[in-house]
Amino acid sequence: MTGFNDSLGMAASYYAATAVSAPPTGPLAGKVEADVVVVGGGCTGLAAALASARKGRSVILLEGGGIGWGASGRNGGQMIPGLRMGACDLVRHYGKGKARDLFQLAVSARDRVVDLVQSEEIACDMRLTGHLSAAIKSGDVADMKAEVECLESVMGYSEARVLDADGMRDEVGHSYAGGLLDMGGGHLHPLNYTIGLAHVAARAGVRLFTDSAALSVERVGTGVIVRTGSGDVRTGSCVLAGDALLGAVDRTIAKHIMPVANYIAATRPLDAPEEIIRHDRAISDSRFVVNYFRLSTDGRLIFGGGERYTTQPPADMAAFVRPFMERTFPQLAGIRIDHAWGGLVTVTRTRLPHIGRDGPIYWAHGYSGMGTILSTLSGELIADAIAGDTRGLDLFASISPPPFPGGTALRKPLHTLAMLWYAGRDRIAGRA
Repeated sequence: MTGFNDSLGMAASYYAATAVSAPPTGPLAGKVEADVVVVGGGCTGLAAALASARKGRSVILLEGGGIGWGASGRNGGQMIPGLRMGACDLVRHYGKGKARDLFQLAVSARDRVVDLVQSEEIACDMRLTGHLSAAIKSGDVADMKAEVECLESVMGYSEARVLDADGMRDEVGHSYAGGLLDMGGGHLHPLNYTIGLAHVAARAGVRLFTDSAALSVERVGTGVIVRTGSGDVRTGSCVLAGDALLGAVDRTIAKHIMPVANYIAATRPLDAPEEIIRHDRAISDSRFVVNYFRLSTDGRLIFGGGERYTTQPPADMAAFVRPFMERTFPQLAGIRIDHAWGGLVTVTRTRLPHIGRDGPIYWAHGYSGMGTILSTLSGELIADAIAGDTRGLDLFASISPPPFPGGTALRKPLHTLAMLWYAGRDRIAGRA
């Protein structure tokens, strides 16, 4: 998996081209000890490390590559409040009380991220301009109306409202049947946010080691030893925050997530960006295989979309994304694409995150496209649990998604068949 991650073109991304400097780091060397060891230098791991350090614990973070060069630094940068499973479905599955608890905890992720960005002055182009879910067909609008009603009456959340087709024409340069506008959302530069977290963590005393891939995690008595190619860390608590790249370290936990490749393109700066997205929203559509897009601070369209069911990246990522972008915005046909890159997004069977604990080992992953802000929340919940407050972790652990069926040999083929079925349904419904 690490080799595939390396082939996804992060160095060619718009984020890498506009990244701030990361704190100085190097590989782990020798045998060391810490109260907490975090495996993974993305937002989940950094948030867990920072929160643990602020609680007075010694913390070492191990990253196999560079800070933020996994999903945290590659994603669409969309700040979407809540969970991938909507409010109505949460109520159907878990009842009103538990659904409300889950939703309110998930929504707190937005405020946690905003507070960190503002209090620590993290330069990550954060725009609290709302998130817009665009309805591809009229039936989706009815679902959105039910969702807003449930958000207000059950969840106590009043930031969302439904737009009709005319309202959508004032929002975006494409015809949609309607949309759900959530003013609690927004967007940011995900790599700079992740690097900013690393700076804050380092100032709090976290020791950061890059080019230090965890090769094994071994239980020793009541603790854990994490081994890398050049050193070992003995610890009382270990946090596995490797997301899509976790499989080589713990295959049992990794059975609960499925890595899916997604590709993103950034155009040249647009001549009239407000004609594409009028109010600088983060936008995604109602396809099962989602198209999502937003503007950068210098007026580029950052567009992700399309489905690919092989671990082999396309030879030309820009050419792969272009048809999806131009179907959505034919007025941009032929526009120059300056950056194109890929990323691994992990999904679970329920599309709810997989957060839990087994003795001294903690984990969080499987955000199913919602990790831009949920990752920070989950890292902080793990730090709370290590310190003895397990309420948030226990709530998510109680809805732990089941593993994918089929074991190592069949897990990917079965998931691919399911994704192809849903993508075909999109096309039959006239969504593609």
